[in-house]
Amino acid sequence: MMNEFHEPVLLNDSITGLNIRPNGVYVDLTFGGGGHSKEIFKNLTDGYLIAFDQDQEALKNGKLNSNRFIMINKNFSHLQTELQRLNFLNVDGIIADLGVSSYQFSDNNRGFSLKYNSVIDMRMDKNSKKDGVFVLNKYNRQELNRIFKEHADFKNPMFIVDAIINYRKKKIINTTFDFKNIFKNFIPEQFENKFFARLFQSIRIEVNNEINVLKSMLNQAQEVLSPKGRLVVISYHSIEDKIVKSFMKYGNFLNSQDKDFFGNKQSPFQVVTKKPIVPSDMEIKLNNKSRSAKLRICEKL
Repeated sequence: MMNEFHEPVLLNDSITGLNIRPNGVYVDLTFGGGGHSKEIFKNLTDGYLIAFDQDQEALKNGKLNSNRFIMINKNFSHLQTELQRLNFLNVDGIIADLGVSSYQFSDNNRGFSLKYNSVIDMRMDKNSKKDGVFVLNKYNRQELNRIFKEHADFKNPMFIVDAIINYRKKKIINTTFDFKNIFKNFIPEQFENKFFARLFQSIRIEVNNEINVLKSMLNQAQEVLSPKGRLVVISYHSIEDKIVKSFMKYGNFLNSQDKDFFGNKQSPFQVVTKKPIVPSDMEIKLNNKSRSAKLRICEKL
C-alpha cells in the first residue's frame, strides 16, 4: 500500500539532510506511506522516531514494529504538546513532506481529484467538520475572494467568485463535476488543467487550514529542536515554499531580518540549502508527482 499512498520524494536528500545521529530522537510529521520514516529508522540504533499523520488511513500503512517508534494520529500542529506528553523535551531532527499523497488523490471518495465525479470533501482528517462543499456553498463573497487570492495567487478572482455564487443560487455545488460545470464556458480548454489545479488547491488549503497549521508547526519546531538539530521540509507550491524559506532564513514569516538593540542580525537557524533541492529528471520520470517538490533544510543554532 505504500506505493499507493505516497512514494517518498527526494528520499536520499531528505535523509542526508537530517544528519541522523544513531541515538537521536527524530520526528516524521507526515508519515503517509512510511517511506521517510522507514529510512530514518534504518539509521537509528537506539534512537527514537515519532511519526504524525492526521489521516486515519495512514495508520493502517505499515507501522514500524518497535517500542522505539511512536505513531500519533493528529496533524502536526500538535507537535509540541504531543512531545511533552511523551516526555521528549527536545528532538534532533524533524521532517515534513507537505504533499497530498497519491492514495488521497486516487481515492474517489475523498474529492481531491477532478478525475472522478465525487463529493468535494477534501478533508485530510475525516473527523473535521468543514469540507469543500461547505466552503463552496456557505462562504460569502469576501471569504471566497480571500481564499482564491491568498491560496491560489489569483490577482482578481471576482469573476470566479461571481460564477460560483450565481451557480449555487440555482443548484448546490456538491461534486467535482458540478464544480467543473460552473466554468465550462469561461476557460479555454488549453488552460483548464492549470486553472482547476489552482482552484482546487485553494479550496483544499482552506478546508484543512494548511497555512496556519504550517506556520504553527514551524514555530513549534523552532522550540523543540535541540542545538544542531535539523529541520527538513518538502513543499509543493509557491505559497508553502515562501513561508518555509522566510522562516528558515529569518525565523519569521515576514521575509525580513530581525535585529537586536545593537543592530546585530538575529535568526534561530543556519540555512543549509541556499537554494532548494529539486528532484532529478530521473526521479520526475519515475514519480511525476515529485516534479514541483522543493526541499529546504536548516539547522538550529
